[in-house]
Amino acid sequence: MATPPTLTDRTALERNRKRALRSPALFLQETAIDEINDRLGMVNKTFSAPAFTAGFRDLWQRAFPAAVCFEDRENLGLTDDAFDLIIHGLALHWSNDLVGQLIQCRRALKPDGLFLAVLFGGNTLSELRACLAEAEAEIRGGLSPRVAPMAEIRDLGALLQRAGFALPVTDSLPLTVSYPSVANLMRDVRQMGETNALAARSRHFTRRAIFERAAEKYQKAYATKTGRITATFDLIFLTGWSPDASQPKPLRPGSASARLSEALGTTETPLKD
Repeated sequence: MATPPTLTDRTALERNRKRALRSPALFLQETAIDEINDRLGMVNKTFSAPAFTAGFRDLWQRAFPAAVCFEDRENLGLTDDAFDLIIHGLALHWSNDLVGQLIQCRRALKPDGLFLAVLFGGNTLSELRACLAEAEAEIRGGLSPRVAPMAEIRDLGALLQRAGFALPVTDSLPLTVSYPSVANLMRDVRQMGETNALAARSRHFTRRAIFERAAEKYQKAYATKTGRITATFDLIFLTGWSPDASQPKPLRPGSASARLSEALGTTETPLKD
């Protein structure tokens, strides 16, 4: 099997997260925790061996004090068949091998164990990304790597199945946040620990003119009537179960004992050959 390309510089990512803790803006982490708790509340099952990983482990540990914490890295170091619940807390979008991490989590689950993950989806900061790209193309005549490729919700269900999860479900929570200016937005991104940690990122400082031009474009395209700008954050949630014989199975095609038209009280119209 080919080795996945190295997209994320893990050293830079950890540095960004540590820097963020000096003056954190972790409201999206807190929102993700609340949403995970809501989903757990809808599951009719008690978990006795939970575990989690996250970029901001202290915050998630306070939310799930009974869970075992494991470090967010490419090799999660999990023991097979050890847990009945694994939570991946807003860090999976930085993985160099997303499917590989899903497989690691599935193998670490006991039969009928639950996997819950939240990650940033492809619409996250779409406005800022577009304005920066346009500004850089105008001023430099090209683009430098700034944002890691983020998965779309339509693809993630298939990735859960590929990793061996049963009953996969994906859903999203789009959030719109307003800021006084682009500078305030970029400061928040820094204090979230989500600034550029791509392995292929430019090691040179971005010219101030690029940021100023991007801010002009952003203000023109996305300002509200009050003069504030809006930014999109796309939280995607993944749910999957470790396979077990007790789980419901889909019926074999053609095995139905009643016609759908009879159940709906309608007339069936055969299709032409």
